[in-house]
Amino acid sequence: MSSAEESAREIPVPLSAEPVYLISIAAQKAGMHPQTLRQYDKLGLVCPSRTKGKGRRYSERDVEMLKQVQYLSQTLGVNLAGIKHILKLREAIFSMREQMLTMHAQNQELVSQIQVMQQASARVFTADANGFVQSSSGGAPTARRQSTTRIYRQISSARQS
Repeated sequence: MSSAEESAREIPVPLSAEPVYLISIAAQKAGMHPQTLRQYDKLGLVCPSRTKGKGRRYSERDVEMLKQVQYLSQTLGVNLAGIKHILKLREAIFSMREQMLTMHAQNQELVSQIQVMQQASARVFTADANGFVQSSSGGAPTARRQSTTRIYRQISSARQS
């Protein structure tokens, strides 16, 4: 299997979408006749950008898609309707992959924000009615007692007697 066939079967990689090639150059790069490109455009398989004068301009990505169409059609025997469906699915996969990468980056940012908040909350302490100091995150009580509470209780106890 040639490298062109292998690359045609892979999920599309982000190639330049800038429309730079005339139909004749794009056809030559894809190994097709220009009329085939016109037919694919008419069928909606590979739709290039248009100039103000309605001329077709193909990008690197368009040329790669033309190669994929040729591989699917000639090597695997897939009909044009099937190829159109396959290309839509590949585009959806590419789009979802981009969304997944964006969400992964957002997730990492949220995880780091949570870690910062957890570190800050670990420094907050409370004291219970017996004077034991305890972390607000539920840590084990420490052995420290507040002396003012003990003195107050002693004074209160002495007055009641």
